[in-house]
Amino acid sequence: MPIFVDRRLNPKDKSLGNRQRFLKRAREELKRSIRDRIRTGKIADVDSEHTVSMPARGTAEPSFSDAKDSGRRQHILPGNKHFAPGDRVPKPGQGGGGSSPGKTVSEDDFRFVLSREEVLDLFFEDLELPDMVKLNLKEILSFKPRRAGFAATGSPTNINVGRTMRNSHGRRIALRRPKQEELDAIAEQLAILEAEPQSAAPARQRIAALREELERLERRRKRIAYVDPVDIRFNRFDAQPVPNANAVMFCLMDVSGSMGEREKDLAKRFFVLLHLFLKRRYDRTEIVFIRHTHEAQEVDEETFFYNTQSGGTVVSTALEEMHRIIAQRYPSNEWNIYAAQASDGDNFVTDSERCIGLMDGQVMRLCQYFAYVEIIDERESHIFGTTDNGTSLWRAYSVVNQRWPNFQMSRIANAADIYPVFRQLFARQPVLQKSA
Repeated sequence: MPIFVDRRLNPKDKSLGNRQRFLKRAREELKRSIRDRIRTGKIADVDSEHTVSMPARGTAEPSFSDAKDSGRRQHILPGNKHFAPGDRVPKPGQGGGGSSPGKTVSEDDFRFVLSREEVLDLFFEDLELPDMVKLNLKEILSFKPRRAGFAATGSPTNINVGRTMRNSHGRRIALRRPKQEELDAIAEQLAILEAEPQSAAPARQRIAALREELERLERRRKRIAYVDPVDIRFNRFDAQPVPNANAVMFCLMDVSGSMGEREKDLAKRFFVLLHLFLKRRYDRTEIVFIRHTHEAQEVDEETFFYNTQSGGTVVSTALEEMHRIIAQRYPSNEWNIYAAQASDGDNFVTDSERCIGLMDGQVMRLCQYFAYVEIIDERESHIFGTTDNGTSLWRAYSVVNQRWPNFQMSRIANAADIYPVFRQLFARQPVLQKSA
């Protein structure tokens, strides 16, 4: 009897289309579970493993089954000991289900343990910094040479003398090329014997043997070159693509006395999420952390998130420090500059006016994108329902928002608002259609 082995990629009774739809539904359920977990939990927990549940309804595949309420069928039912033809069946009790509570069959949810990498992949899947590359540098790469070992052919200017002489020395040892010292020793013995006035027969034979040996070594020395073409090695260089446009992200945070523990915690959570996003999505993006009270300073990541320094509030100092760092290290013709600022909005009115001047005259002309997040009280979220009212800094930045399309601002009242605001500020931008 012949044996048939089904080696098709699709499993039995399942089409490829159904499988793809099932995988898509499962992925969406996992993403939804992670988003719900982040909304209710701590943002810092994103950088860890997650146990997520997926309901059984999300794993069901479409299939064909018999319709019980249509069609023509003939059934043969076995007899029973309780009813006879003509008996009346009593109606079930209230509920109409015909089954008592606790006896229904249900399916448990699937539980997955996702690693840190898988969680971040799902979390950041549809997020991207807006307008990451300047239009004039879009899809343009430059190349720089990079050492990539040695080659047997190449330009004479790239010859590697050390590797060439090493190969030559090894070849001469393997082929036993006569050394110059050996030839000099034989020539010296031959000169001594020829200098004797009376040479006996044994001496003449010795002289003939030395001359023959000297000629043999000289012939062998000429046949085995000191440096052969097979010994020559050249430095090899490969062209490594380098993006012309680099990116730097400035993180500005208010840590003054007006920022309470709740405000600082929300701001820190926003920047933790932003920091994870940047480190995960863009390997070539540099991040600069700037904290400010009445004075601003550039700090490292640990100090930015966990230092307890406090003081007054002068927001313009952070913008001035950012402009100073850009002028020193990040020229705008070589870097794409992005900035995100978190504050409670409290600031001197005169300093808020100065912030408008700094943003219009210096910062926004250099930035590709600037996002401002204001931390407000939960009770204020109902009062400040529109963008027309708010703190002095919010009103000042509202003026900037009207003048610059690459400026965005939003408010955060509690931890559940961080993720929606983050997605709103850093949502994937639609691809611009190229003009014909």
